[in-house]
Amino acid sequence: MTPLITPYVCHLKLGRRLLAKYIILHFCNPSSEVYRSINGYDQDLRCFFMIGDYYQYMSISAGLIRYYSTYGHVARLAEEIKKGADSVDGVEATIWQVEETLPKEVLGKMQATTKKDHPVITGKQLTDADGILFGFPARFGMMAAQMKALFDSTGGLWQRQALAGKPAGFFFALGTQGGGQEETALTAVSQLTHHGMMFVPVGYTFGAKMFDMDEVRCCSPYGSGTFAGADGKSRKPSDAELQMAEHQGKYFADIAKKLKVGAAALV
Repeated sequence: MTPLITPYVCHLKLGRRLLAKYIILHFCNPSSEVYRSINGYDQDLRCFFMIGDYYQYMSISAGLIRYYSTYGHVARLAEEIKKGADSVDGVEATIWQVEETLPKEVLGKMQATTKKDHPVITGKQLTDADGILFGFPARFGMMAAQMKALFDSTGGLWQRQALAGKPAGFFFALGTQGGGQEETALTAVSQLTHHGMMFVPVGYTFGAKMFDMDEVRCCSPYGSGTFAGADGKSRKPSDAELQMAEHQGKYFADIAKKLKVGAAALV
């Protein structure tokens, strides 16, 4: 398959091994030295996303999309985020989950025994990611302990600054309105800061639907989300919340791709 190359088109061959013959949009033209140096360049563009999450009764960790789920709320968001990410040419999103820290007896009493069949990710595997989205519920204004345990295991990566420069973002699940979505994002940013990662919020790029007051929705410029109800399961993600999750996946994947391709062009 021969990549299509024009002054304003970036075309990537899909697959686990990706050939990147491209032109950086608005930055060069076919007659430039940059174009001649890029044309024919082979680049393994593996864009991974981590959507890690641990809901009160569920945890989704999608690393590359990482994920763990009990009642399926955040798992549903993860599926939409993956759909959005996979819609970007050259991007492959993979689902993972964070390790559970609660004993099985406790999970049983919580009626949180359902597990998705996705691999459990470790801190060391984060280095394979070109972009990471972490998803988790608010716990008194902070991320769930299961996700924090993952960050706490990354001391070796921090020493080497192995995650520095990687784009990262968040999405959330909360029990109620005003349950701390934005505060949770602000406290979570500290984890990215110490690793030198770049926080990529979704902003208001979802457009007019973020201003619609016709229904309850858990959407903010910090990231997509959903309300699950105080019991953790009575409310399901709305269509609007699912649409924003898909948008965030696409938006974030596009940025991660631009950073990867742009960095390769400078080599």
